Amino acid sequence: MIDLRFLRENPDVVRASQVTRGEDPELVDQLIAADETRRESISTADSLRAEQKAFGKKIGQATPEERPTLLAGSNELKAKVKEADLAQKAAEEEVHRLQMLLSNVVEGAPAGGEDDYIVLEHVGKPRDFAAEGFEPKDHLELGENLGLIDMERGAKVSGARFYFLTGYGAMLQLAMLSLAAQRAVAHGFQLMIPPVLVRPEVMAGTGFLGAHSDEVYYLPEDDLYLVGTSEVALAGYHQGEIIDLSAGPKRYAGWSSCFRREAGSYGKDTRGILRVHQFDKVEMFTWCKPEEAAAEHQRLLNMERDMLAAVGVPYRIIDVAGGDLGSSAARKFDTEAWVPTQNTYRELTSTSNCTTFQARRLQVRYRDEQGRPQVCATLNGTLATTRWLVAILENNQQADGSVVVPEALRPFIGREILEPIS
Repeated sequence: MIDLRFLRENPDVVRASQVTRGEDPELVDQLIAADETRRESISTADSLRAEQKAFGKKIGQATPEERPTLLAGSNELKAKVKEADLAQKAAEEEVHRLQMLLSNVVEGAPAGGEDDYIVLEHVGKPRDFAAEGFEPKDHLELGENLGLIDMERGAKVSGARFYFLTGYGAMLQLAMLSLAAQRAVAHGFQLMIPPVLVRPEVMAGTGFLGAHSDEVYYLPEDDLYLVGTSEVALAGYHQGEIIDLSAGPKRYAGWSSCFRREAGSYGKDTRGILRVHQFDKVEMFTWCKPEEAAAEHQRLLNMERDMLAAVGVPYRIIDVAGGDLGSSAARKFDTEAWVPTQNTYRELTSTSNCTTFQARRLQVRYRDEQGRPQVCATLNGTLATTRWLVAILENNQQADGSVVVPEALRPFIGREILEPIS
């Protein structure tokens, strides 16, 4: 949720942000007008309440002869106060409605849509499989031959885009997530296993019930949502609280299953486990002071770099364009791994700086050095997820169909090579 004071003082900045996102800049003017109406209604209601209070004293001091006339005037004033209160409430609700529609203000992201990102860095060199004398198999063929993935039975049990990770496939995912959890704890993050069902106000507070609400699974009988990332539950953890940031940021790492309907993506990435309805993830989440957010963003990105280096896949880092940002993100960096059979890079992790947008919605604050409550900033970043298996399998395959286990994962699995099953 945008800060109304910032909006009043910097309307052109917010309009430019809307244009960068490809969203309607007129929403800014609608909110400014609604805010002006709200402030006027508050002033009117306050004046009438003060008048009513003074009138009450006057009645108390009136003679018996004066009182009937004054009481009639009091009733008339009471009706005006009630009307003003209703007008104030309606004005405040309209401001809140428009605030919830307005996305976060973009900070430094390039303009444009999904294809207008800027590549910041390439790390590692893709293998030349032709020079090695064989055609690489895709992750699903490898996974099936190695006994790691069973899509057919996943679809039989749950439908399209569900799967079983079997045998060493399950072990490989647990190894990857366990390594991520270990590294998060070593960097000062508190490990959390959060709920995967959340209330509507928490889902809305994190910004996931806007334009892409059709991606979210909803249980109407319980009025609960299944999370698409543990970011949602971790953001709701401190809802309505004043937290202590005097010793530095609060950092959490959530390990959870995640659920996405993938609405509107039919026919896209339907093969294998690249785009599925259920997956597991270790997600970093930080509460910090707003002035610390940019540095914290780089910290999360560096942790993602270290984790990708540990599993040994070539990748690149992109600065995501404003039109491809989620509503809560002011800036986002994606790390994309090379997928040999697709001859392109595909997203493995992302890290977003959400500035004060989510905390303002969820009413999470800290006390500054003068003891005054201030709104926190929030950031998030993925440290490992099921999709990583795609890049690990394809980039580490051998000519005989086996896959070399990344060295960092071997202590969890107990094997150096995964071989095709007979």
